[in-house]
Amino acid sequence: MTLDYNPQFPGIDDLREGARKRIPRFAFEYLDGGCNEDVNLHRNTSDIRDVELIPQYLSKHVKSDMSTELFGHTYDAPFGISPIGLQGLMWPRTPEILAEAAFKHNIPFCLSTVSTSSIETIAKITEGRAWFQLYHPTEDHVRDDIIKRAKDAEMPVLVILADVPTFGYRPRDIRNGLAMPPSMSLRNIMQIIGRPTWALNTLKHGKPEFETLKPYMPPGLDMKQLGMFMDRTFSGRLNEEKIKPIRDMWPGKLVIKGVACEADAERAVRLGVDGLWVSNHGGRQLDAGQSAIAAMRTIAEKFKGQATIMMDSGIRSGPDIARTMASGAEFTMLGRTFMYGTAALGEQGGNHTIAILKRQLQQVMEQLCCQSTADFANHLHQ
Repeated sequence: MTLDYNPQFPGIDDLREGARKRIPRFAFEYLDGGCNEDVNLHRNTSDIRDVELIPQYLSKHVKSDMSTELFGHTYDAPFGISPIGLQGLMWPRTPEILAEAAFKHNIPFCLSTVSTSSIETIAKITEGRAWFQLYHPTEDHVRDDIIKRAKDAEMPVLVILADVPTFGYRPRDIRNGLAMPPSMSLRNIMQIIGRPTWALNTLKHGKPEFETLKPYMPPGLDMKQLGMFMDRTFSGRLNEEKIKPIRDMWPGKLVIKGVACEADAERAVRLGVDGLWVSNHGGRQLDAGQSAIAAMRTIAEKFKGQATIMMDSGIRSGPDIARTMASGAEFTMLGRTFMYGTAALGEQGGNHTIAILKRQLQQVMEQLCCQSTADFANHLHQ
């Protein structure tokens, strides 16, 4: 397998450190932090890395193929790019950079409602293969119009976000003025001055804005007004009555993201969703909750076969992908990992990060003697 990547950043930890040095502190802390005391942020990854896999070295082995079928499409790898809000804050054009890389490498890219590129732009880049994640609007006409735009763009998968009934309590973001409403302090300005490459690129491409939401926003909002608009426009609490009409109007695959318990998984399956995306929002919402992989194991055991089981939160590397799939996930998604890539390497960050993950995962598969990603479960050390 020939994959080009920058040897100065051979691991995800290298990309994280590169991102820390290259972007303003307030942007890095928004990307890197969790909520409250970061307990669940760290537990997500540590619980994944407690999983042990068993290699086989004397078995007959021809080759390892990481291609994975998901929702009727065969992807080149069993991982994709999670939706993240305010991506352009970390590095200009990040959603476009990652969508381009995902399309090139044939993995899924999922656009957030509150990212900094529009449905139409990302659909054009990916020739209609990108997924869309919906923050549920308060008003039906906004919901219906956003879904219509995703449908018109021929996006195959709609993801409904479930795990933000309220915004997580994030002390760093409050301190840095990135809570709602946002504000800009002298300290933030000094941090920008200290990161001239980020500042010049942001100046070149323009300040990040919620591009998908622009048709519904009054022009010329200041930061306080923007905060009020977001509070008015979105109703975070999801329930069965809100999901039913979306299932009826959406012709493609429907996924619920943020499933973290059996009761919610059962409700979602009853409503006819195609995928259960187990996630705790990367540890950014409930510090006292289970790790994502702990919740996923229980959900996969009971609901695999009734819906496709996916997972994000805490996955940082190729070995982490293998551990997660061995534990029951049928597909994995990563968020921060890719953001570290673009923040550290800009336009090259997407391709570079995917190349690292593919190379790492291929090496793990060959060590274990896995012919396909479905074989990971056979190598789980119980």
